[in-house]
Parts: sequence; structure tokens; C-alpha cells
Amino acid sequence: MMDNDVIVKTQDLVRSFEFGETEVFALNGVDFEVYRGEFACVLGPSGAGKTTLLNMIGGIDYPTKGRVIVDGETISDYNKDDLNDYRRDSVGWVFQFFNIVASLRAWENVGLALEFQGIKDKNEIKSRSYDILKKVGLEGKELRFPSQLSGGEQQRVAIARALVKKPKLIVADEPTGNLDFVTGQKIAELIRELNKEEGTTLIVVSHDISITQYADRVFHLRMGKIEKIENQISNSNYKKVRV
Repeated sequence: MMDNDVIVKTQDLVRSFEFGETEVFALNGVDFEVYRGEFACVLGPSGAGKTTLLNMIGGIDYPTKGRVIVDGETISDYNKDDLNDYRRDSVGWVFQFFNIVASLRAWENVGLALEFQGIKDKNEIKSRSYDILKKVGLEGKELRFPSQLSGGEQQRVAIARALVKKPKLIVADEPTGNLDFVTGQKIAELIRELNKEEGTTLIVVSHDISITQYADRVFHLRMGKIEKIENQISNSNYKKVRV
């Protein structure tokens, strides 16, 4: 692929933390590229630096050294206000523990993302929220509170919230980690289908190897470094084919 197809790029990315006189490296020189419309999976054990990498790309944290470039913009140079705008408008987040508001109905949780973007028309918010909830398989459950939804359904609400603002990319931190295996597989399949239907770039970090069968490429991260990259083609049965 040509370089202009690259939407996310990190260069010599380092993130370290000081504990007394000791410097600990969560990321230690990561060069990482994701293509526009790609489903990229970052796989690694706990402590490998997966969430730290996602936080750099998603605009939650700044690197100690190196650059993060998204759609041609060096976001690691942004000030806090610019980074807030980037998170609000360009990134959809999906978390392991859903992070949806217990006191809001499903459509209201989705609509929050639009309100944060400054949309004030309640009818537009409700209409777009209902539309995206239908897309993730929750038609008829728009008025339910999180306590009335299963874990898999709550994660679908979180995915709908990430999608509704039509971001440049979606970043997902262990999106199946709080679900049983069967439900987790259904969520992984849904993410893959939405990735292909919407053309949204998707970066998932996980320690669950089963999710890799849905990805276009798998990056193996260990001790703050990318050890290996697997290129794959997923057919209609989501079986991996090495290229």
C-alpha cells in the first residue's frame, strides 16, 4: 500500500514511568502503522504495553519520546485543548468494562457522544442513536437501562456510541475481556462486520488469541516492543490465511 493509505503511524514511540530512581518502559521504541479501513489487532500478555499504545493513539496520554501521527496530523504535538477536540471528534473508544452510564437508557448513552460534539437537536440525536442501535442488533431495546441488558448487549451499546459520531478510527481496549467466550466471539464478529460495512479503521488490543481470526493484521507486542507482525486475509468464515 502507498503511504497515503496509512492513517495511524507511530515513530520510535517511548512511554516510560519513574518509580523512585527506577525508570520503567511501558513502550520502548514502537514503530507501528495501520492502514485506512484496516482491522488491526495488537496481541500481547498483561503488561506488554497494549493499553499504553492505545492511549497514545487515542489521545489519552502523551509519549515520553517519539511521534504519533493520525491522518497526517502529529497528535503527539497537540496541546490539551487540541487533544480534547481530537478525542471528541476523531476517535471512538470501546472499553472492556463498557463505561456506559447506569442512569441513562441505551439510546441516551449513545446520544451522549453526539451531545459532546455539540449537536443540540434532540430529535436528530434520538434518530441517529436509534439507527446505530439497530445496526448493532439492539432494535427494540433502545429504552432499556444498562441493568436491563446483558453484558454482550451493554458492549453493543458501547460500540454503537463509538460508531455514532462517525470517527476516523475506533480503538477498543480488551472489548471481549469482560464477556464469556461465546458472547465475546459474537462481539468480535460484530466488530469485524461493522469494520467492513462502515469502512472505519479499527485498532483492537487484547490478550485473547481467538479475536485475531477476525483481524487483517496482528501485531505481537511484548515488553514494550513489537516482536512480530502477521498479515492475514479473512474469508467469509473468518479463517486465517497467511500471505
